[in-house]
Amino acid sequence: MKTKKLMIVRNVMIISTLLMFFSCSKVKEFDNVSENIELEKTGETPLLNTFEEEEKITSSQIKIIKNANCRIKVVNVEEATQLIKKIAQKYKGYVSDERFTNTNYSKENRFTVRIPQNLFDEALDSICSFAEFVDYKNISTIDVTEEYVDITSRLKTKLEVKARYETILRTSAKTVEDLLRTEDKLSKLQEEIESAQGRLKYLSTKVSYSTIQVDMYQTITPKKEPIGYKPGFIDKAKDGMSFGWTILENLTLALFYIWPILLLGIMIFIYLKWIRK
Repeated sequence: MKTKKLMIVRNVMIISTLLMFFSCSKVKEFDNVSENIELEKTGETPLLNTFEEEEKITSSQIKIIKNANCRIKVVNVEEATQLIKKIAQKYKGYVSDERFTNTNYSKENRFTVRIPQNLFDEALDSICSFAEFVDYKNISTIDVTEEYVDITSRLKTKLEVKARYETILRTSAKTVEDLLRTEDKLSKLQEEIESAQGRLKYLSTKVSYSTIQVDMYQTITPKKEPIGYKPGFIDKAKDGMSFGWTILENLTLALFYIWPILLLGIMIFIYLKWIRK
């Protein structure tokens, strides 16, 4: 009898110990996930990812944004614009933001050329080859490797933390409070993940395609205006025909205004002629 009671007590103790261990492990897992998020918010990198990040920094491809702007003088703005558009197509790029201006003294066209980075130098040299004179040509580079690697590392960490939260939500969150707290964390994580993905996409686009801002112009010599104007024979004949037609039109209109007087004059003329007879 005593042996049976001892077995029951031992089984109860074993079960209690297992439950406590399981509970502590889940709490520790939840706390580790929360700790990772807090480190992300303060700008620190979790220790587990430190060596991975260093490896990425040493082995990742350099990310550089290249831009250029130039002002050139050409013989003919329209022809040069068409040639540069063909160059952009040749180098798998395109032209955007075109602004054309035409005055009595000059013609100008400003536009942006987007070119794959590996063809940037060739495209810029080809564009400047059409110039009679290059006013200026500036090239700038921005190294975004560190930012790109940092965002990539943080994004990977956030995705891992999100997966762990989803596991907790499916398996460990039993109470309503646990469910709400986990879903709130997941919602904030998703916003941060989408923001990081958007920034990476923007940097990738800027790195893949370089920008060339082209400002070309053409000088025009204004024509001298004549001091005076002397009409020719044809112009005089046109003016005479117009003037004669105006007189005829006015006379015809005058008859409509004085028809009573004309009618009275005709009647008087007939009466006087009848008296004489």
